[in-house]
Amino acid sequence: MRNWLQKVMAGRYGVDEFNRCLNTTALITLVLSILFKGVLSMLFWLMAIVALVFSYFRMFSRNTYRRRAENNAYLTLRYNLTRKFSGLKQRMQQKKYYRFFKCPKCGITTRVPKGKGKIRITCPKCGESFVRKS
Repeated sequence: MRNWLQKVMAGRYGVDEFNRCLNTTALITLVLSILFKGVLSMLFWLMAIVALVFSYFRMFSRNTYRRRAENNAYLTLRYNLTRKFSGLKQRMQQKKYYRFFKCPKCGITTRVPKGKGKIRITCPKCGESFVRKS
């Protein structure tokens, strides 16, 4: 059985992060189609089927260059979306010990320790110096 599957998948793209996302989306929309009634249920069901068909199409595709480009586009989009939230999460964790100030000239955010009184902050990017209470 395993040799048969290896022969079928030889030269094909297989599973990647974008396929996993499509499969998860299909599973979630199938559950939503069960929870809702009427037209909304049918719409969720149709979305799940489309996601599954596209996922299997990508998995069995022999055009690996195109599938790799799709996966890279997905990973770039996911990184850009999660980067903003992870930076905000880190900032919230550090809020107890640090204060954050934006440079008036270039707008870069600088982190300084809390409780040091009035201090002169020098921007690491442009060298602008400004005074703030930490």
